[in-house]
Amino acid sequence: MASDHNWRFFRAGGVDQVLLSSGDDLANLKHLDQKLWVALACPTKGTEIDHRTLEMIDQDGDHRIRPPEILAAIEWSEKIFTSLDVLFEKEPELAISSLNSKTDEGKAVLSGAKRILKDQGKKDAKSITLADVMAVESGLTATRFNGDGVVPPSSSDDSLLEKVIEDVITAVGS
Repeated sequence: MASDHNWRFFRAGGVDQVLLSSGDDLANLKHLDQKLWVALACPTKGTEIDHRTLEMIDQDGDHRIRPPEILAAIEWSEKIFTSLDVLFEKEPELAISSLNSKTDEGKAVLSGAKRILKDQGKKDAKSITLADVMAVESGLTATRFNGDGVVPPSSSDDSLLEKVIEDVITAVGS
């Protein structure tokens, strides 16, 4: 499929490289001949990019990011965000309004973001930060009912139920 997108290039290290500087560039990357891609694989560790982010993009778990995985991440991002330009913003926060409420994927992320903000006591916040998201993980592991399936005796406020849990652990193991 051809594209009318106008690509811009820059020269670095004696090699012409495509300049990716807008959401439109990303949306059209699927139309760029891979012979023009500077690299066709990137490791998930040892780069300036957060390795956890790269591990999420690495769909086959081979510790290398390849063009199909990049294109799949862009396709997913198109469903999540109202504009891919948000991926080029250098702000430490993401505006809630940039999440796409018209796709199922976007609605799910939007709902999760709102839930995180509500749980952080920021129900009316207009943006979310990585710190907000990370706080959920530490907060969840500290709760008694965190969904991990482990039911310690201390998970109950009822002393009789605590005793029942202790008896079950004694009888069948923890």
